[in-house]
Amino acid sequence: MDGYTTGIITLLAINCIAALGVSLFTGFTGVFTLGHAGYMAIGAYTAAILTVQYEVHFIGAIIAGGIVAMIFAYLIGIPTLKLVGDYYTIASLGLGEAIRLVIENWESVTRGARGYPGIENYSSMSVAVGFLLVMGAGMFFLVNSNYGRAFKACRDDYVAASLLGFNTARFRVFSLAISGFYCGVSGALLGGFMSFIQPVMFDMAKSTELVSIVVFGGLGSMSGCLIGTTILTLVTELFRPISQYRMLVYGLVLVLVMVLRPEGIMGTSELTKDYIKNIFTRRKKITAADGGAR
Repeated sequence: MDGYTTGIITLLAINCIAALGVSLFTGFTGVFTLGHAGYMAIGAYTAAILTVQYEVHFIGAIIAGGIVAMIFAYLIGIPTLKLVGDYYTIASLGLGEAIRLVIENWESVTRGARGYPGIENYSSMSVAVGFLLVMGAGMFFLVNSNYGRAFKACRDDYVAASLLGFNTARFRVFSLAISGFYCGVSGALLGGFMSFIQPVMFDMAKSTELVSIVVFGGLGSMSGCLIGTTILTLVTELFRPISQYRMLVYGLVLVLVMVLRPEGIMGTSELTKDYIKNIFTRRKKITAADGGAR
């Protein structure tokens, strides 16, 4: 396998981890966010500082990046998740940009807007894919647990869930914290993949990209999230030679899917054996009906 293909697979695995985090919070808990790039930045800089300045082993640094991002997400979520709907979305946008600006101006620690060079290239394909498999399995068990059902109850009807006795505020904060952990790990892996990080890498455009992936794949679908990440990452890379039109094509693909299938590629379904069987069964019925009409 050549270096370019290995790099694409590594980047895809890193993007999938971040998208899973956003999917948990936006797709399964129903809270729209535009600030999760900030948690990626926290994870990336934490891991970079630990590996470069303190020579911590990269596995420990990656996990530490996720934990620090999770703590920040939890502390931020306690006051802000009292807001609902568009109010939280606006707040998350401001918080994400605030995190980026703090990193950009805290030059004594983060080296400012010039970026943080000299990071060990520890995010090999095996490391990134290994983290994806472990964290993907963890997400699967979480969304199918009692916590996952509570998250979905908050998403489907926040008021009704509260009346039924669910501590909706606590579940939303917990969801944000786990989501922040996933984005923090993704950011730490991205730093190890690029060997260099800058605050501009974690701006509002990155947060918008993550949410777009989740909506594209289907809100409330893990497999849809992974499929959406794969398609949009490959589309972005395929059009890299004509980079001036790359984001235009990216936007057109999103618009096309939203027009033809507003619920996203998978909707709330998962890509299981029964789901695939149902697709072929429906096609056979349509073919038989067309044949009968003739």
